[in-house]
Amino acid sequence: MDPEQTAETTYYNSAYKHGVDEKRRVQIPAKWRPSTLVEFTMILWPKSAHGMCLRVLPRPEMARLLREIEAMPNGDPSKLTLKRFIGSESIQVSVDKGGRICLPEEMATAADIKDQAVLVGLLNQFEIWNPERYQKVKASDAIMAQEAFKMMV
Repeated sequence: MDPEQTAETTYYNSAYKHGVDEKRRVQIPAKWRPSTLVEFTMILWPKSAHGMCLRVLPRPEMARLLREIEAMPNGDPSKLTLKRFIGSESIQVSVDKGGRICLPEEMATAADIKDQAVLVGLLNQFEIWNPERYQKVKASDAIMAQEAFKMMV
């Protein structure tokens, strides 16, 4: 068994639309919440053609991401760029007793998240999207999924 996985592995699946309160707190789906208070790493994620979103990684996924970056050759300029970008554009967030996380103001603004958010499961992590941006991503994904599923056994 992978030492970073526990008996309580959480799979982040489905999509949930939740309101964002005046303090920028958003509810985490009950099935996604850890049984103990734990921190997630939230990263301002620039990789979509439809705009930024917030990528939320549990500890094992953040550790895996760091291992992947560290495995890059030291001479690769992307290595330092990724470390600098992810290091400066991420923050540790905790789930509060009400099952919510707080979206930092600058990140929420950059991702255009205001009074509503869509939490999208990525199986081992999740994203938080502006609902209109997510609809565009979902439509694009539906087209690409047909080809992607052909590559699966």
